[in-house]
Amino acid sequence: MKRAKAPRPAARKAAAPPTLDKLLHTPVRLGIVSILRKGPLSFPKLRVALATTDGNLSVHARKLEAAGYVACEKAFAGRVPRTRYRVTPKGRRALARYLEDMERILGGS
Repeated sequence: MKRAKAPRPAARKAAAPPTLDKLLHTPVRLGIVSILRKGPLSFPKLRVALATTDGNLSVHARKLEAAGYVACEKAFAGRVPRTRYRVTPKGRRALARYLEDMERILGGS
């Protein structure tokens, strides 16, 4: 005759780990929003600050723009195109949440 197994004690439920914003969780995109929080920058200055290529910066900036995290302003100085990026209020909030979540993951709070 088999013995009945004793019921297991209920497991404690741990707080759900923070979920990181996948859009910001790439080095280039996180860098873009982090740098732009200090103020708008032109495309060339942003590219140099991030040490990336035109194509790479362009692709990541477009994704952030589509999400509403950054705004792109295009103008011409004579015949030369000038592109400037700035972080939006939505982007600032997303960066603040991302940094708070990272603090929780790293055990800061």
